Amino acid sequence: MFPVFKPAKFLLMACATGIPVFAEAQFSLDAQLRTRTEWRNGTGTLRSYGADPSFFTSQRTRLIAQYQQSRLQFKLSLQDVRVWGQDASGITVADGARLGVHEAWAELVLANNNDSAFKHSAIDRFSIRIGRQELLYDDARLLGNLDWLQQGRRHDALVLKLKEKKFSVDAGFAFSQNTDAFGYNGTYYTPANVQPSVRDSKGNLVLTPSGIIPLVNAGNISVRNGSLALVNPAGTNGQTMQYKAMQFVHGTYKNNHSVLSAMFLADHFGKHQFDSVQNISGTDTGYIYGKRFKTKGLYSRITAGLQLSGAFDKQGSWHYKAGAYYQAGKDREGVSLAAYMLYASLTHQRGSLSYYIGYDLLSGNDAFGSNTKNYRFDPLYGTPHKFWGYMDYFYVGTGSPAGGLSNPQAGIRYAAKKISAALDYHAFLLANDQAGKGGAKLDPYLGSELDLSGVYQLSNAVSLEGGLSMLRATRSMEYAKNISPGTASLNASWAWLMVNIRPNLLKR
Repeated sequence: MFPVFKPAKFLLMACATGIPVFAEAQFSLDAQLRTRTEWRNGTGTLRSYGADPSFFTSQRTRLIAQYQQSRLQFKLSLQDVRVWGQDASGITVADGARLGVHEAWAELVLANNNDSAFKHSAIDRFSIRIGRQELLYDDARLLGNLDWLQQGRRHDALVLKLKEKKFSVDAGFAFSQNTDAFGYNGTYYTPANVQPSVRDSKGNLVLTPSGIIPLVNAGNISVRNGSLALVNPAGTNGQTMQYKAMQFVHGTYKNNHSVLSAMFLADHFGKHQFDSVQNISGTDTGYIYGKRFKTKGLYSRITAGLQLSGAFDKQGSWHYKAGAYYQAGKDREGVSLAAYMLYASLTHQRGSLSYYIGYDLLSGNDAFGSNTKNYRFDPLYGTPHKFWGYMDYFYVGTGSPAGGLSNPQAGIRYAAKKISAALDYHAFLLANDQAGKGGAKLDPYLGSELDLSGVYQLSNAVSLEGGLSMLRATRSMEYAKNISPGTASLNASWAWLMVNIRPNLLKR
C-alpha cells in the first residue's frame, strides 16, 4: 500500500526516482549550488611574460534523489556545470546544452545479515551496483570522484560489492562504446571528450579536425620508439583519455587500529594511428597532430599495490599512512611500462590542531638512461588536486614532468565547530634526471608551493570556502612544463572563493 502523502510531495518523489515509493522505503531529495570565483595568475602552468591574469566564476548545480529499501538502493544525480557568461543572456539553440547525468545507478542487495527482511545470509552483505557511478576508494589517490572539479568524475560500470566481518571486496567492470547505431560494425572506440578547438604547431587556434583526437601542446611532440609522443603528456586525469575497458578488484581488511587495502586494476586503450592535418593561417603553415582510432586491438596497463593506514596509539593522536603501487603492461602508446609510486605520511592530532609531514615519489623517465620502456607512473583516475599542490601543476590536464615527481610536504590544520583552516607546503623536484640547455643535466629542483585554505560553516546547509596559493618556480620548471626557457614568470599565485549550498529538500 502507498502511504498517504500530500499530492505535490508524492508526485515529486515519484518523478525524481522513477520508481514506486513504499511505506518501508526511505527517500531523500537534496540539491547543491556551488559557485567558485577564481583569480588565476599562473595556475596549472607558468604565465608568460606580459600575459594578464584571468578572472571568472564557475557554477555547479545538482539535484540528487536517493531511494532505499531492504533489497534496493537507487541514486539519480542531475548536474549542470558552466562558467558565468558562457551562454548568452538570451539562450538560443546555438548555445548548446550542458545539463547531464552525473550519477544514475541502482544497487541490488542480494544478502544482508543486518536486515530482518533477509531470513538468512551466508555472508554479511552482498550487492550489485550497476549504472553511472562514482568510484571512490582509499584516499582517492588512484580512484576518486575528483569533487574539486566542478563536473567531478564518474564511471559507467558494474560493481560487485561483498562484505564479510572485517573484510570487504569490490570488483568492477566497464566497457566503453560511442554508439549503438545500426550498420556500425566492430567495437572501435574513439574517446569522445574532445575540445571543439585546438592549437596547431604554430600556436594558431583552429577547429578540431573531424575524426581526430588532437594531441595537446603540439609544439612539444617527440619521437619515442618510432612513434609520435608528447614530451609532457597529461595523465588519464586529463581529457580525451577514456579507457576502452576497465576491470578492478579492491579489497580491505580492518581491525581496531589499522586498515590494509589492496588494489588490482587493468585499463585498456584502443590501438591507434598517428596522423596530422595541415592548417594554413596567413603566412603560417602549422599542423594539428592527433590519433585516429581505427585499428584493431588494445594496449593493456596493469596497476597493483597496497596501502596501510591507522593509528599508533589507542587515543588516535598519531596517525600514519603508507602506500606502494607498480604499473606494468603497456601505456596508451603501446610502450612497455615499468613504473612505481611510493608515499608515506605521519600526522599528529593535538586538540583542535593537527600537524603532518609526508613524502610522495612518482617515477619518471631518465633522459640519460634507457628509453626501451616507459618509467613514468600515471596516477589513474584519482584526485591529484588533493595531493600534489592546489595549483594543479602535476598529473592533471596540464601535464606532468616526464622525469616524474619527488614531493616532500608538510602542513598544519585547525578544526573547530564552524571554522577550519589549513596551511600546506610542497617542495617539487624531478624524480629522474632530465636534460636542460645544451643537453646538460637539469637542476632537479622545480620550485615550492604554499597553500592556505579555510572553511566557515554558516549553517548546516551553507559553507563559505576560500584559499590563497603562491608558487615560486625555478627555470627547471619551464623545461618540465615544456615552456621556452626565459619566457615565463617564475612567480605564480591563485586565489579562490567558493559558496557551497547543499539544502535537503525532502526526506521521508
